[in-house]
Amino acid sequence: MPALARTAGAAVTALSFIGLLSYIITHNSKSRLKYSGRKAALKKRRSGVAAAIGNTPLIRIDSLSDATGCEILGKAEFLNPGGSVKDRVAVKIIEEALECGALSPGGVVTEGSAGSTAISLATVAPAYGCRCHVVIPDDAAIEKSQILESLGATVERVRPVSITHKEHFVNIARRRAQEANELASKCQETTNIGNHFNQPNGSDAVIETRSSECVADCKGGFFADQFENLANFRAHYDGTGPEIWEQVDGKLDAFVAAAGTGGTVAGVSRYLKEKKSSIKCFLIDPPGSGLFNKVTRGVMYTREEAEGRRLKNPFDTITEGIGINRLTENFKIAVLDGAFRGSDMEAVEMSRYLLKNDGLFLGSSSAMNCVGAVKVAQQLGPGHTIVTILCDNGMRHLSKFYNARYLAQYGLTPSASGLEFLGITSG
Repeated sequence: MPALARTAGAAVTALSFIGLLSYIITHNSKSRLKYSGRKAALKKRRSGVAAAIGNTPLIRIDSLSDATGCEILGKAEFLNPGGSVKDRVAVKIIEEALECGALSPGGVVTEGSAGSTAISLATVAPAYGCRCHVVIPDDAAIEKSQILESLGATVERVRPVSITHKEHFVNIARRRAQEANELASKCQETTNIGNHFNQPNGSDAVIETRSSECVADCKGGFFADQFENLANFRAHYDGTGPEIWEQVDGKLDAFVAAAGTGGTVAGVSRYLKEKKSSIKCFLIDPPGSGLFNKVTRGVMYTREEAEGRRLKNPFDTITEGIGINRLTENFKIAVLDGAFRGSDMEAVEMSRYLLKNDGLFLGSSSAMNCVGAVKVAQQLGPGHTIVTILCDNGMRHLSKFYNARYLAQYGLTPSASGLEFLGITSG
């Protein structure tokens, strides 16, 4: 009998193991099918507006090329459907979030942004069945808020404060996603209660109707987190970098760009370096940012700040979306050979110079990138090919960067006739 009991016990154990194994296989299979279904749905959606993002032209900036003796090329990201390089990031962030289940169709994507990423998210979110809630500093150009509202996004304008402050626009955006998720959980609880108390007198119908309405509008939230979310980096490593490499046919000497979140400069620099290690990659950094110091000295502060003479209100930059005083997860991945400082005056003068000589109506960060391209050309000398990013056009910068009265307040009225603001004289 003991032997028989042991045999029966072994059989039960074996059957249990087989049952468990069957469950795991079935569960994994269902998970794979579910994941594949999400991937297929996303691929199908890519046939819409999202499919038009990327593959932007690489154009020769004639005036700068002729003046420096280098081939200076600009990746025309302002030709993306949402009007900026951030379209790539918006699509990558949303798709990855949907694929892993962090974002549900019908959910709300929240972000704290100075404008461009927010506009891109608001542009592409509806293509994925999602909504957008944006928190933007109130010193950003007013037309950016107007564009966002026209796109159907919910917009919060808040005063600019340090990133360490709980009321910083990024931190508020993070809270809005949490609040949306909490609301979704409460709605789900209400639905469960409504389904549980299924009374024959018809009261359950009222409860279920209200619950369904609640859940229909409560699909939760997802904080895009463009500064720390590495989907930002991957958008450029998988897209922008390879496109540039193909467009120059491998004939490239240098790449230069400014950094806000750091995703563009990180993704492009790392990809290009992997393809050809001799390509030099540089940062161009605006006033008020600590990234120049980080790249050149290994620390975020200046020598004056190290000696305890940091100003209470250090001068910030007129450029929007670039320059930062902390290291993001995206920027940490960048592979850089050096950095240059760019001034607000140089950016303003460059924007007017390009408009007059090349017909390029560029935003502030694009103008700063072109300043960086000339500085790289001056360091390397004639005969080199240099690529930079034309992030967006000037339409989002009319109230500040292209406003003569606003510029005059800060002593930034442009007056150059050529490139003398960068030490290049004609003739």
